[in-house]
Amino acid sequence: MLTIHRVHAVRRAADGAPVPGHAVVVSGDRIEAIGPYEELYERYGERARVREWDGVLTPGRHEPHGTAYLEAAYHPDPREAGDLGTAPLTGDALTALGMTETRWGASARRGVQRLLATGTTSIAGPFTHPAVRTAVARSGLRGGSAPRPLAPGAPADFAVFTEDGRCLVTVLGGRLVHRGR
Repeated sequence: MLTIHRVHAVRRAADGAPVPGHAVVVSGDRIEAIGPYEELYERYGERARVREWDGVLTPGRHEPHGTAYLEAAYHPDPREAGDLGTAPLTGDALTALGMTETRWGASARRGVQRLLATGTTSIAGPFTHPAVRTAVARSGLRGGSAPRPLAPGAPADFAVFTEDGRCLVTVLGGRLVHRGR
């Protein structure tokens, strides 16, 4: 299915200038086209779903401290907030929890969701806990270095940010994996 992501502007590279009036067309897990919305709608509109976002579409964030964030911290379940709070636990507080692989997996899934909510599309590893590796692999987050610039044929991995820097949407492999409120 084709999707046109209509936004205020598109920033093709993390260090590039946003281009107002542009949009991105996604086909499956790849970027099909980038250009002025009107031209893309004329070309693809009849067979595409249009999603409108109130922000700037850009390559997502890269999390260089993925191992520390997911393997050296416990991300509490909201049901544990009364006892553990909501912030990630590290150091002695983490040691006192008596972590199991099951608990690491649940924590990693919550940590990944927190990363997606910030527009993260790539993460540095390696991950030693099998449950953490599984959570990262299933999320669609790419390993390695900084996200690639947006271009036709490239993976459809990007985020949309508001003017004040809040992440509205994170897309990985063409899938909407986070939608802010």
